[in-house]
Parts: sequence; C-alpha cells; structure tokens
Amino acid sequence: MRAHYAALAVSLAVVAGLNSGCRQLEARDNLNKGSAAFKAAKFPEAVEFFKTACDRDPEFITARLYLAMAYYMQYVPGVPSPDNMQFANSALDQFQKVLAKEPNNVLATSSIASLYYHEDKLDDAEEWNKRVIKVAPNNKEAYYTLGVIAWTKFLIDDRKARAESGMKPEDPGPIKNAKIREPLKEKWMPILDEGIQDEKKALQIDGEYEDAMAYMNLLIRYRGDLLDTTDDYNKAADEANNWMQKSLDTKKMKADRKEAAANGVKQ
Repeated sequence: MRAHYAALAVSLAVVAGLNSGCRQLEARDNLNKGSAAFKAAKFPEAVEFFKTACDRDPEFITARLYLAMAYYMQYVPGVPSPDNMQFANSALDQFQKVLAKEPNNVLATSSIASLYYHEDKLDDAEEWNKRVIKVAPNNKEAYYTLGVIAWTKFLIDDRKARAESGMKPEDPGPIKNAKIREPLKEKWMPILDEGIQDEKKALQIDGEYEDAMAYMNLLIRYRGDLLDTTDDYNKAADEANNWMQKSLDTKKMKADRKEAAANGVKQ
C-alpha cells in the first residue's frame, strides 16, 4: 500500500511539474504578445496579455512590470476623470507588487514617484524621489524633480505674501513687508537652499542638463524674495539670469549638435 501511495505521489508531482511548466510557457507567450502590442502603442490590448501572463505565473516580475507600465502609459496627467484615475491607481498597485518582490527596482520606484508628481501629490512625490536616489544615486531626474517640488511648493506662499505686501507679480523683490517676509524666510529658506543643492547634484551628473539650469534660475530668483535688501535681491536676479542664459545656450548647442549629426557632420 505504501508503495502504491509513493508511486501515486510521484505521478502527481510529475503532473504538477508539467502543469507548472505549461503555465510558465503560456505566461511567456503572453508576455511576448503583450510586448508587441505595447511597442505598437496598443496599451489596452497589451494590458490583457500582461494580465494573463501574471495569472499564469504570479511570480513573473517582468510581466507584472510591463502590466504596470501599460496602465501607466494610458494615464493622462491633469485629467481627474474616474477612468483616468483608475489607470493611475492600477499602475500604482502593480508597481507596488513589483516592489514587494524587488524592493530596489528602479523603474517601479521612479514610476511611482512620477505618478505622484503628476497627480500633484507633492509630499508623496518628494518621498518617492528620495527613495529613487537611495536605489539609484546617479538618477539626475530624481534630483531635478526634488528641486522642482521645492519651487512649486514655495510659489503659493510667495504669491500670497507678495499680495499681502501690496506688491504686483512683476514688482522686483524682496517682499517689502518685513513682518510677512521674516516668518516666510524662516520656513522656506532651508527648503529652497536644499532645492538648489538638488539641482546642482543633477548638474554634477549631467553638466548639460538644461532643465536643471532653468530651475536653478527659478529657485534662485524666487529665493530672492526672502532676502533682506534690494542689493541682495539684484545680485540673486543676476545669478538667476546667468542660469537662464546657460539653459538657453545649452538647448541651442544640443539642437545644433543634433542637426549636425543628422547631416553627417562630426563635431
């Protein structure tokens, strides 16, 4: 009797192994079909293939990452419709499942950071971009985005303070009312300084990162509203103008380089 059960157990194990192998083959077949649909920008079709691949092999991280990206590609930033937000939520859910298996997956981490940023959830976006830096210290986009977030958060308080000080948007700084300026300075100066350092780190990674240069301009310019004197503000404005010019010059240089390459001219 024991021999009979032993033989039956072996047979069942073989069948289970074959079934498992078949399911993995089906998963890979669906991954390939989904990849083809993804490359053709047929994202709803790709989703179905990737979902099937994940159903066939729940441990298939590549398929789950593709599924998350297929949802992500259908999300349109700034559109609050239920269908659009469902794409964002579905992408977020799948990226989180990837991270549950691979905590240091850079694509999943950076994609979550991007989703939160585009949903205007800036605190979450800040947290996740810092996570990106932990797993990918040379990720220039994460440093750049942290600088953008610092400026974006400050912008609301700065405009309010200017209005309360009787200043027009185009008026030069600093904020004229010291009683309004000082508490704002105490709160925001360290944040803006950190944002500037983040943009500098992005530029250390890529010295031709013109978007980081543009935000160096904005961070330094708006930080000038917190300074104490007109002379200090004017110095900050000059520095900001220099960064803006660097950004424009770099953008032109890249365009010229691209045009030269297209014409077969070596530089």
